[in-house]
Amino acid sequence: MDLRGWDYVDVILFSGDAYIDHPSFGTAVIGRLLESLGLRVAIVPQPNWRDDLRDFKKLGTPRMFFAVTAGVMDSMINHYTANKRLRSNDAYTPDGRADMRPDRAVTVYSHILKKMYPNIPILIGGVEASLRRITHYDYWDDKLMPGILADTQADLLIYGMGELPITRIVRELQSGKSVADLCSIPQTAFLAEKNSIPQNVSGNDIRLFSHEECLKDKLKQAKNFRMVEEQSNMMHASRILQDVGNQTIVVNPPFPPMTEQEIDASFELPYTRVPHPKYKDKHISAYEMIKFSVNLHRGCFGGCAFCTISAHQGKFIASRSKKSILEEVKKITEMPDFKGYISDLGGPSANMYKMQGKDLSICEKCKRPSCIHPKICPNLNTDHSALLDIYRSVDNLPKVKKSFIGSGVRYDMLLHRGKDEVANKAAEEYTKELIVKHVSGRLKVAPEHTSDKTLNVMRKSSFSQFYQFKKIFDSENKKHNLNQQLIPYFISSHPGCTEEDMAELAAITKNLNFKLEQIQDFTPSPMTLATEIYYTGYHPYTLEKVYTAKSPSQKESQRQFFFWYDKQNKKKLITELKNLKRNDLIEKLYPKG
Repeated sequence: MDLRGWDYVDVILFSGDAYIDHPSFGTAVIGRLLESLGLRVAIVPQPNWRDDLRDFKKLGTPRMFFAVTAGVMDSMINHYTANKRLRSNDAYTPDGRADMRPDRAVTVYSHILKKMYPNIPILIGGVEASLRRITHYDYWDDKLMPGILADTQADLLIYGMGELPITRIVRELQSGKSVADLCSIPQTAFLAEKNSIPQNVSGNDIRLFSHEECLKDKLKQAKNFRMVEEQSNMMHASRILQDVGNQTIVVNPPFPPMTEQEIDASFELPYTRVPHPKYKDKHISAYEMIKFSVNLHRGCFGGCAFCTISAHQGKFIASRSKKSILEEVKKITEMPDFKGYISDLGGPSANMYKMQGKDLSICEKCKRPSCIHPKICPNLNTDHSALLDIYRSVDNLPKVKKSFIGSGVRYDMLLHRGKDEVANKAAEEYTKELIVKHVSGRLKVAPEHTSDKTLNVMRKSSFSQFYQFKKIFDSENKKHNLNQQLIPYFISSHPGCTEEDMAELAAITKNLNFKLEQIQDFTPSPMTLATEIYYTGYHPYTLEKVYTAKSPSQKESQRQFFFWYDKQNKKKLITELKNLKRNDLIEKLYPKG
């Protein structure tokens, strides 16, 4: 501040992550955006919340507001494994230190600021705030918690990607309004007294069951989730109201998806693309992972039951222009330690760039959470041509030796054949080019399970499609004399999955010669379909009961089948399979007895 001749700042942003000035990190995006709007911005990364709180005092009082985020991840997922054990490192902290942010970081930082500066507005955002905007199940405390506004008493919550709402907020404040006046900004939520809810101009409100009603009746929580998810995936959503105590959380509908011009502008802000100089000689693994990668689009229309992406980014794809992407790649090629390899040309799902409904008037009436489950929507344009053009254009740049695809690929879309022959041909071409030119030895795909029953709960395609894709993968490798691996991801203990399903998964993947390494035990994270099923026991869309492994012993019984090849597990698994009356699977897993 002294170097810039500033005696005050407009906004002070507190973040649970180390500061990396790169478009993959939300704190940098919002900081640079606020700067572009003419504001003086200060960022306090990973403030010490345990001592005399000097980190919360050292920059004084902001002229406009405090902004608070837990960082790129929910702080509880960042801290704990699926077994609720403390993680030993943090990818978003220098040298992986695991003690640089508190549990429930948004709440802790907000409480400190409210106490110290009661008259300064607090805006909260990022994944932790976004996915906890209404009553949600918290796995770590094993209870239903109210929307995070009730806990933090923050003045405004921004959900989803923050560029459009924060821009509108700043413009309104610059016009002379106060934060208390901002009741109709899209993609924001706020607390109001029950009897003083501001009028809704459009007039279409959806009132959820109150927090207190959900505490008493899990079925009401399940019904709430369906309404919230459907509204999150609509082009023209309603305002959502939920009572908690003597207050009401008001959630305004989201902005329309960002235009190409808007998303380009965000990626073209003047990022240095490196960690802050204060971290000199320290290793930040999250940065190393994305250092030479480029994000092509936002949003995901997969709607997987266990995934938070569509709840945060939405199902409508916002794609960058080819020019913007190539400009970013050129900047990467000028970095001093660039060796010629782009680590990822990706997105939430690697192959959804430029895809949307052919007839948008149909999309305007749609509230399906997934455009590709249970079947690919006939109105969805699945043409991979634009993406192929990006890959080829990047590879033609003089300093690029090779570009890889590190993000997950949706092979169900590659195998899909519709009425559009151009799209069919492009999918075939893309599949071959991906395998031959863009795999860095290992291609990650996510079948997630082998049981079609479980996959249906997951909103994933049948495992028969994995067989089809593997056949193409093996054939292309053989044809081009490549020694590449297909690395499948699988989840145990997901709602709908039984011990017998896991036993069959073990036998099927053994038959395919896989010793699984990319595996995880289902972790219930806020605002996902799978979490609602886990907590309530009901499927929110059918209201039918769904079995879920919950106790540590039930979870371990499922997880152990991933490691059928471990000699220490053999005796235990044979006993389990005998109890399941599946001697046929014993013979498949242990043919030598």
